[in-house]
Amino acid sequence: MPTRHRDVLSATAAGLLTITKHPDGCLWVFPRPEWEKFRAGIAAMPQSAQWVKRFFLGNAMDVEMDGTGRVLVSPELREAAGLGKDVWLMGMGSYFELWDKATYDAKEAAFKQGELPDAFKDFSF
Repeated sequence: MPTRHRDVLSATAAGLLTITKHPDGCLWVFPRPEWEKFRAGIAAMPQSAQWVKRFFLGNAMDVEMDGTGRVLVSPELREAAGLGKDVWLMGMGSYFELWDKATYDAKEAAFKQGELPDAFKDFSF
């Protein structure tokens, strides 16, 4: 975990994190208090969303940062996200995304070639 995030995570989450799969091909890394909010929302979904529950909750693994801010990502989750030697950790507000760098670079390049989603048509910067 980068130093700029380590101190905050230690203070706000006691270094406790939860990692789960995301359907875009990355891993979501939540500080434990944020995971609990997310988990409660997913768990409250109706039976028709059972696969959503299975995907996010069934693949979640609790981890703890060590003294130097390292986190052990399970082999199952590393394989699910195709994590290789080079990874990319992105802060997304209340959680992080962990990507294989080559996968992220390819997806970002494809995004830059396309049109912005309709949600941005009326958005002003």
